Amino acid sequence: MSKPRILSIPHGRHRWLLALAHVGVTRAFYLPGFSPQEYQDGEQVDLKVNKLTSVKTQLPYAYYSLPYCQPKKIMESVENLGETLMGDMIENSPYEIKMRVNETCKELCKVKLDDVQKDKFRSMIEDEYLVNWMLDNLPAATRYRRPGGEFTYMDGFLVGIMQNGHYFIHNHVTLDIQYHSNPEKYEGYRIVGFEVEPRSSGAKDVAQACSPNVAALDLDKQDEILYSYDVRWTYSEVPWASRWDSYLKMTGGQIHWFAILNSLLILVFLSGMVAMIMLRTLHRDITQYNEVATAEEAREETGWKLVHGDVFRRPRFSTLLAVSVGSGMQVLGMSVVTLFFAVLGLLSPAHRGSLLQSMMLLFTLMGILAGYTSARFCKVFEGDEGRWKFTTLMTAFLYPGLFFTIFFLLNLCIWGVKSSGAVPFTTMFALLVLWFGVSVPLVFFGAYAGFRKPAIELPVKVSAIPRAIPEQAWFSQPLFTSLVGGILPFGAIFTELFFIMSSIWLHQFYYLFGFLALVLCILMVTCAEISIALTYFQLTAEDYNWWWRSFLSSASSAVYVFLYSIMYLNSRLHMDKTVSVILYYGYMFL
Repeated sequence: MSKPRILSIPHGRHRWLLALAHVGVTRAFYLPGFSPQEYQDGEQVDLKVNKLTSVKTQLPYAYYSLPYCQPKKIMESVENLGETLMGDMIENSPYEIKMRVNETCKELCKVKLDDVQKDKFRSMIEDEYLVNWMLDNLPAATRYRRPGGEFTYMDGFLVGIMQNGHYFIHNHVTLDIQYHSNPEKYEGYRIVGFEVEPRSSGAKDVAQACSPNVAALDLDKQDEILYSYDVRWTYSEVPWASRWDSYLKMTGGQIHWFAILNSLLILVFLSGMVAMIMLRTLHRDITQYNEVATAEEAREETGWKLVHGDVFRRPRFSTLLAVSVGSGMQVLGMSVVTLFFAVLGLLSPAHRGSLLQSMMLLFTLMGILAGYTSARFCKVFEGDEGRWKFTTLMTAFLYPGLFFTIFFLLNLCIWGVKSSGAVPFTTMFALLVLWFGVSVPLVFFGAYAGFRKPAIELPVKVSAIPRAIPEQAWFSQPLFTSLVGGILPFGAIFTELFFIMSSIWLHQFYYLFGFLALVLCILMVTCAEISIALTYFQLTAEDYNWWWRSFLSSASSAVYVFLYSIMYLNSRLHMDKTVSVILYYGYMFL
């Protein structure tokens, strides 16, 4: 959606004051998505075009890859990192639109088609590609009436439709633009709505293009397309601050309350279970241990008290565990800070690409948290002589390297089908600069700070000889308990997960960041409680290898997320192209 442009302001205190003073007395300082822009009667309003998108393929293409009318000189708008990663290509268009000037059946151009262009149109129509336009940073929306009479909006409009084996192109559009004015507060008019009514017209000249009796443009029967458009200005009582409300109705946000209620019920159930363990079982055990024991009972301790000398024993693959926890803290820190700014409204859908760009930058900056956490765990496991340098290198390169490698391979697949969604190599180089130039040094700085701190003092000493672990029941095996532990965290988020995946893969707007922040808090508490519960049950069975299991009992919820993505693909997306399926599973794996 719309996003702020980066403006350069001169350095220096006096220049800053002059710039701010200039902002106060003029309307020239305009950040799209943040500040409204007023237009005067007859003033030019630019219509910009964006990529062609499809839910069925997930492969965007440039707007002018189809034989549409082109301006004399195609100019691309400056894009931020988030727009580039999403494959946005915002360009100018030849449409002439002036504030409050209606147009009827205005000819745009005529385009002759060859067989290759016709085949491209047919392929795009079969894959249900959408045309995406923007006017004053508002996306073009198509309005539909639901069975109950309520209107709903779809972002963009179809390239064309297929009926009975025939392909019909939408070559005539009616641009319904709503504006608002308030002479008491500002001069001019503000655009508050942008709807498009597409139609297929087989007219040979502009005089017949708007006739209600004209036949649709059958791609198989005509070799020339006449593009035309209407402009209809309508006054609206909707203020500029509320102009996104109609777009945000597309997600059916009432169900979010069900998601919150579902998550809270799971949290209450789990909290009750943990409270029962802590207040009843643990209290009973402590009372039993504190009773005056006979000499025979004193020699036969049972339960978790037996393993107190082994409970902090260094686990296998301790370096990998430290790296995994550190990288997890990096992702958690990025998520918390991103949601904080999103709740404040700074990362709303109106600011195109800002959410993804912020996540990338924050993930880079949170490298300091990853290094600090990994170093602290490394010192617990290995002491002052621990391999903190090796651990730090692994933290800086293992998971980020895995992510970048998969992303690079997926980008090669997109590049192979000549989609505009392929990230340019200059942007890939910029990502490498962020990684090696910012993230890696921050990881080392955080690790240095963490390793200089005194080691976390353990409440008990580790015995010299490891205690033999009794044979465990089948339901106490690590794989089973880890998979069971991931069910409740996944259950706390799966309803909200549906809306997030719809936003990503169905190109819908997601804006209820307050709900998402609450779900994140519930998820963190749920993960902590399920780890506490399963660790306690494991220790009562005299199995002190709890480090990895406490980590995996919550991390295994990712397995259920991936399984849910398989079901979502089969039930909602219906992809049939190999590259599209590879992209879907590749990104869902990440």
